[in-house]
Amino acid sequence: MLQLDGGHRPDPHPQFGASLQPPMGAGHLSVEYDPRPAVVREARAEVRRQLERWGLAERGDLVDAAELLVSELATNAVLHSATRFRLTLFAAHGVLRCEVSDSGRRTPQVLDAGTSESGRGMFLVEALARRWGCHQEGPGKTVWFELGTCGCDGCGRRQP
Repeated sequence: MLQLDGGHRPDPHPQFGASLQPPMGAGHLSVEYDPRPAVVREARAEVRRQLERWGLAERGDLVDAAELLVSELATNAVLHSATRFRLTLFAAHGVLRCEVSDSGRRTPQVLDAGTSESGRGMFLVEALARRWGCHQEGPGKTVWFELGTCGCDGCGRRQP
């Protein structure tokens, strides 16, 4: 993964811009999963456990949103790449960043919520995340989102 000075990673699509990477010492977790449907539940549970360890569990809205959005990204990895995927969490400076990396090349699309049974995952990410994006890495990709952790007004809301 390319790391630039100042802790920024490039994102190839100008809509997403460069994203600040919180320092590792503030809070970091990385777990790899096999592409089985049951791991989506395991990934959600791991997010909850880790946020509890970091003292963020009192922000129930944060935990619920992080679990939901990680669930959507993990489901996409299982369904569309069918390869092992890595869930990585970073927490620092009032931001929780969640990443799901897999070997698939297909980039996620935000679809209209509509009435279909599937296809709404990235719509939810778009609606709930402060920021999100996708960048290609070698043979695969990383899809990420950020949520605010500080609890102050506007902390977790999308930035213009």
